[in-house]
Amino acid sequence: MPGKPRGVAPSILAADFARLGAQVGEVLDAGARTIHVDVMDGHFVPPISIGPLIVEALADQVHDAGGAIDVHLMVERPERRVADFAGAGADSITAHFEATPNIHYALHAIREAGANAGLALNPGTPVTAIDALAGAYDLLLCMTVNPGWGGQPYIPASDAKIAALRERIPEGIPIEVDGGLDATTAGPAAAAGATLFVAGSSVFGKPDPAAAYRAVADAAGATLFVAGSSVFGTPDPGAAYRAVAEAAGAVI
Repeated sequence: MPGKPRGVAPSILAADFARLGAQVGEVLDAGARTIHVDVMDGHFVPPISIGPLIVEALADQVHDAGGAIDVHLMVERPERRVADFAGAGADSITAHFEATPNIHYALHAIREAGANAGLALNPGTPVTAIDALAGAYDLLLCMTVNPGWGGQPYIPASDAKIAALRERIPEGIPIEVDGGLDATTAGPAAAAGATLFVAGSSVFGKPDPAAAYRAVADAAGATLFVAGSSVFGTPDPGAAYRAVAEAAGAVI
């Protein structure tokens, strides 16, 4: 199974699709290691966005850079779409609690396809919804806006919900936040317990996506640190990595 997504995940929903590969390259060069793909079907949410062909087109570019593709299925009956996106190169696939009566089956199907299984909760879904799903998912996505449209403002009550979710799940499970994340809102979300930050218009909607990415990453405390000889040049690379990560405040 792929490594879990991390840091700030620029959402291509806000990208210029005439220059998609170039813009994804800009944020990868700036340090992004997770690219977020928002999939909408016109049923679970009103808009229609993109499908597996876009994931397939980006997969080599993202994977060659050491990154991961994080697919967010805002679709009815997401279990029916898992195989297509996994086959296209998705490393993690997230299904909404509200989108299927068979959420256990959907999460199991994602893992069976070789991807990390994500569980998403809409703003109006209570945190208790996850209690019966312990052990069934690899990451938890807390929507911080109502799903369907980019550019919405961050819902202020989200910080308390993130904190409540963090108290209910194991420490090693990432909490992803999606909606209204920018250099102002990412810090409080991180303080509440979020570890993966989806940023769309606050990155790709700016004149310089790379600089915008770095601003959100800095605010979230999610800057990527590269360590070479200080890790692999030591007798115990594992211990050396942990020491560097702890010093950087970057333990995952």
